[in-house]
Amino acid sequence: MEWAIAVAAFLASAVEFVEAFTIVLVVGVTINWRSALIGTLAAAASLAVIVAIFGTALVRYVPIDVLRLVVGIILVLFGLKWLKKAILRYSGLKALHDEEAIFEENMAELRARGEVTTKLQPYAVLLAFKSVLLEGLEVAFIVITFGSNAASRTCVTQCGLGGIGSATIGAIVAGLLVILVGALARAPLKQVPENTLKFIVGIMLTTFGTFWAVEGFHVEWPFSDAFILILAAIYLLASFALINWLKGQKRAISAQAGAQKVA
Repeated sequence: MEWAIAVAAFLASAVEFVEAFTIVLVVGVTINWRSALIGTLAAAASLAVIVAIFGTALVRYVPIDVLRLVVGIILVLFGLKWLKKAILRYSGLKALHDEEAIFEENMAELRARGEVTTKLQPYAVLLAFKSVLLEGLEVAFIVITFGSNAASRTCVTQCGLGGIGSATIGAIVAGLLVILVGALARAPLKQVPENTLKFIVGIMLTTFGTFWAVEGFHVEWPFSDAFILILAAIYLLASFALINWLKGQKRAISAQAGAQKVA
C-alpha cells in the first residue's frame, strides 16, 4: 500500500512543482536568483512546519473512520477537478497548459516593471514565496491526507508514521527531480507531459478517495485493497469514454457550423 501512496504523491507533487518552478525561474531570470531562492526557501520551510504539525495531529487525534470519510470525500472532489481539466484538454475543448507560454508572459510582465537588479527585491521574494507556498500547499495536502490515512489503516502505535513517510518521500523525489531537470535545462519544463500527469493523478486521487470514503461508512470492499485496481480501471474507462464522446460532440458541432456557413 505504501508504494502506491509514494507514487501518487510523486505524480501529484511533480505537477505542482513544475508550475511553481516556472514562476521561480521567471523571478530568477528577470529579477535575480538571490530573491528567487530566498522566497523559495522561506516557502519550503513554512510547508515543512505545516506538514509536521498537522500531519502528526491528524494521525494521532482524529478517529480512523472519520479520517477515512473526510479525506476520501476531499480527495474525490480534488481528483475530479484534475480529471475534468485533463479530459477537457484531451477532448480539445480546453487549451493545453503551456509552461513556456506562462514563462514568457510572466517575464514580459516583470520586464515591463523594470525590476532587473542584483539587489534583494521584496516583491521578487514575495512572488517566489507565494508561488511555491500555494503550489506546495497542494503538495502538503496530498502528503498529509494520503499519508495520514495510510498510517491509520495499518497501525499508528506499531507502524509509526509510515504513510506520511512514504508520501513525503514521493513528494521530495518529485521536487528534486523537477529542480534537477530545471537546473540542467534552464528553461520551462516544456517536455513534461503535464496534462498526462494531471490525468493520471486525477484517476489516482479519485480512486483512493472513493475507496477510503466508502470504508468510512464501515463498508468492506471485495478483494480488500486489491479492489483499488478495479476502481482505477473503472474510472479510467469512464474517462476515455467521456473523452471520445466529447470529441464526437465537438466534431458534430463543427460540422454543423460548417454546413450553416455553406448554406
